[in-house]
Amino acid sequence: MKKWLPHPLLTPILALVWLLLNNTVAPGHVVLGLLLGWAIPRFTLGFWPERVRIHRPLSLLRFLGVFLFDVLMANVAVAGLVLAGPRSLNPMFVQVPLDLTNALAVSLLANTICLTPGTVSARLSSDQRTLLVHALDCTDPEQLIHTIKTRFEAPLKEIFEC
Repeated sequence: MKKWLPHPLLTPILALVWLLLNNTVAPGHVVLGLLLGWAIPRFTLGFWPERVRIHRPLSLLRFLGVFLFDVLMANVAVAGLVLAGPRSLNPMFVQVPLDLTNALAVSLLANTICLTPGTVSARLSSDQRTLLVHALDCTDPEQLIHTIKTRFEAPLKEIFEC
């Protein structure tokens, strides 16, 4: 079974992403989404460094809710910054020390930061212990580090590294 469906959780997630990208639930797109959701994990199995283990699925759902809320709030904040003009910006690079050791969790953290408007993951240190983050408007780097670690890193650690 694992040979034919190596990542059972990833299949419906990829299908859902396909439907969201196409903005339709037409039967053809549902079938194509499920086919892609099955084929992508199946044919990329050799590229996965380790089997993905989600230790706390409910924490994953809570993390997704927090992430979506933060994306919404960040969109509003960035729109305000754009309307206020470039003089109101305080861009800054911040070094965020990482407690995560799971490669997938580190990747998800970096992507979460990039998908949140106003912040971008710029570089992961060679020892994978520090993430360089660029913030569009940052007046308190310690607060930014605290926010990233509590809202994103801690839940990912709970989900993937218990």
